Amino acid sequence: MRAWLAAAAAAVLAQSAVVQAAAEFKIVTADKRGTYFAIGADLAKFVAPAADITLEVVPTDGSAANIRLLRQEPGVKFAIVQADVYQAFVDRASEANREAARIIAPLRVILPLYNTEIHYIARADSPFTYLHELKDARINGGLVGSGAAFITHTLYRMMFNAGMPEANASYLPNDQALVKLITDKSIDVAVVAAGQPAPIVANMKPEAQQFIKLLKFDPSHPSSTRALTIYAPATVRASSYPNLLRESFTTISVGAFLVTYDYNLQTTVDYLTRFARSLCQNFSTLQAKGHPKWREVELALPKLNKGWTYYPPTARELRSCVAGKTQAAKPAKVCSPEERILGFCT
Repeated sequence: MRAWLAAAAAAVLAQSAVVQAAAEFKIVTADKRGTYFAIGADLAKFVAPAADITLEVVPTDGSAANIRLLRQEPGVKFAIVQADVYQAFVDRASEANREAARIIAPLRVILPLYNTEIHYIARADSPFTYLHELKDARINGGLVGSGAAFITHTLYRMMFNAGMPEANASYLPNDQALVKLITDKSIDVAVVAAGQPAPIVANMKPEAQQFIKLLKFDPSHPSSTRALTIYAPATVRASSYPNLLRESFTTISVGAFLVTYDYNLQTTVDYLTRFARSLCQNFSTLQAKGHPKWREVELALPKLNKGWTYYPPTARELRSCVAGKTQAAKPAKVCSPEERILGFCT
């Protein structure tokens, strides 16, 4: 009998261990040396463990690829997506593009993150200083499927009322583009979309000032008007790139969002709810120990564009957690002796 009870207890414990085992999820980001990857790594380190999730951080070609991977790749439960890329899918879906509608309709937002600065890098001896001077320039926007490639072509069309000539467009990885920019000079500008400090720029040596410079965005220039309907000006701080910059300047930026799928399997819903709870509870740790961009993130769920939707389970959890923190932060009421006597304070 004792042997039977021991075996039964062992079976129960084993089953419990299986139930409690961490879920193995993935988050798709971008280039391994970029900010999206660093943000994913912070979530894997500081948030996922408390939610019983083992989170694999997957480097990818970028935002457009991430949307498709979230829909198609097993295990991918989170994606970091550039706002203009997400909006492009929504717009095409509203124009009766069935493939775009199929892909974007079940996607949901967990949290708006931060604005991603777009770095336009030219040769130091280039005649270019501002983005509005780049008409007919040979520009590398990054890999096909990346947010950088999308914003490069979208912004060009907005500023110059025409698409970039195919002969002037290239789609090389950032490191290869920078080499060509300096060596054979077959590229005039390399575009890097990454929240500052972007590692590929921040890790450059002081000698790089002899070879490259960062171009500026002028919000007051007539060609900028249309671009500012989607994108926003942003300050590139000299402190982000002390080896390259002596003063801060204005560039253009685009929002980044943490996105998931509209899961309804209860087990997955529970894991994502715990993830949101851990995100709220460990938010101060993210801001203190994670990538500097976390200091620009707020635990807020502002109104989204038409066609965008928050994921209800995580939205409820974040709002509840934030409300609880706010309530806890309120100072205790100070009661007067008269109020205590009258029973208004306990």
